[in-house]
Amino acid sequence: MKDKNLSIVIPVYNEEESIPELLEWIFRVVDAHKISTEILLIDDGSTDTSWSVITAIAKKDPRVVGFKFNRNYGKSAALQTGFDHATGEVIITMDADMQDSPDEIPALMEMILSANLHIVSGWKRKRHDPISKTIPSKFFNWVTRKVSGINLHDFNCGLKAYHHDVVKNIHVYGEMHRYIPLIAKWNGFNRIGEKVVEHRARKYGSTKYGMKRFITGFLDLLSVTFVSRFRKNPMHFFGVFGSLSFIGGFFITIWIIAEKLYRQYYHMERRDVVDQPLFFLALVALIVGMQLFLAGFIAEMMIQVNQRKGDYLISEKTKD
Repeated sequence: MKDKNLSIVIPVYNEEESIPELLEWIFRVVDAHKISTEILLIDDGSTDTSWSVITAIAKKDPRVVGFKFNRNYGKSAALQTGFDHATGEVIITMDADMQDSPDEIPALMEMILSANLHIVSGWKRKRHDPISKTIPSKFFNWVTRKVSGINLHDFNCGLKAYHHDVVKNIHVYGEMHRYIPLIAKWNGFNRIGEKVVEHRARKYGSTKYGMKRFITGFLDLLSVTFVSRFRKNPMHFFGVFGSLSFIGGFFITIWIIAEKLYRQYYHMERRDVVDQPLFFLALVALIVGMQLFLAGFIAEMMIQVNQRKGDYLISEKTKD
């Protein structure tokens, strides 16, 4: 493999024991393949001596760059910081717990460069996790595949490779790191591949994630899907539901009035409008429809005011 610039982004949270061994392994792999590499370690508010370990290694090896958060902001913030400062043509992310194998680095990098892919996502087909994690994870990935239309088996795998253009034109926030392929797809980076990677048993420490992430994961999926599809035209969402609600309420109102007039004309028994449950259903539907319309209009106005010139990505240009 020819010399290529590579950036490796590693979020760190209380991994003081694994960092030296992980970096030694990475250096061994990239040196053997003659890959020009920088390693960005983002300390996400660790409470152990992780930052001291990072600074000590960075003083000895200029390829290591450390960033420290003043508190725990989460994996997405750590990845975004790494993406902002990465300079490599290819960016690879991996976890600091040594469950991701650095031996996968050359193959992942080659897939980005030779296969002309935007993203290569790792697939931990054989996992060393308890069944309490593997079954929810499979269900979570199945739902995400159906919603996103992206045929990946392991969206939450921390071992991924990206082309430089991808990480410089997306923004990861909250807990959206699980959905970077989806965020990238909605920004036009749709050449997404997958590679089976080794999943190693945890050697040091304990997992930082529990069942809570699967619950919040589905909420995040709904959020990123909504934002990705309707951030440019929110009226397409609010307007549809607002129209359905308003039209439904309008026709119910017409029905109630017409029925009362009919019964009154033929001197039939009739009830007051306010005594009918349908009246309140129609009233709620009309009000909700108007509110959804107003929400759509306000969102459209905000987009127009905050529209930026650089909001659209130009992939090619004939002349400078």
